[in-house]
Amino acid sequence: MRYLAVDHGNRRTGLAICDPDETIVSPLAVLKERESLAGRIAEIAQAEGAGAVVLGLPLNMDGSEGGQARLVRRFAEALKAKTDVPVYFQDERLSSFGAEEKLKAAGMSRKKQAERLDAIAATEILTAFLESKRVQ
Repeated sequence: MRYLAVDHGNRRTGLAICDPDETIVSPLAVLKERESLAGRIAEIAQAEGAGAVVLGLPLNMDGSEGGQARLVRRFAEALKAKTDVPVYFQDERLSSFGAEEKLKAAGMSRKKQAERLDAIAATEILTAFLESKRVQ
């Protein structure tokens, strides 16, 4: 099944997608719009043939949920109202850090890193989700 991953942020939202065999995860887009974001992501999920959406859940380092996690859960409810596909959560602690490390290793300028960071973070989220599925 194809999964669409979402790294929901205050300013930008990164998207990533996997292939139907769930082996290759690719960055898809970085959305800057805030208005009707849930509807836009639902449209993208349908256009990409995603069977489910995976939202990064920003937990605190101790595993508790703070304000950002509550915002993501609220966004998940808005997304569920716009799409029929299931919405899952994946712990996204350190996903942005992992994405930053990959972009630095690629030798990209800081501007290019900033443009791609959220989509790469979404690939980290989706990779972790798929790996946890394989372990179960």
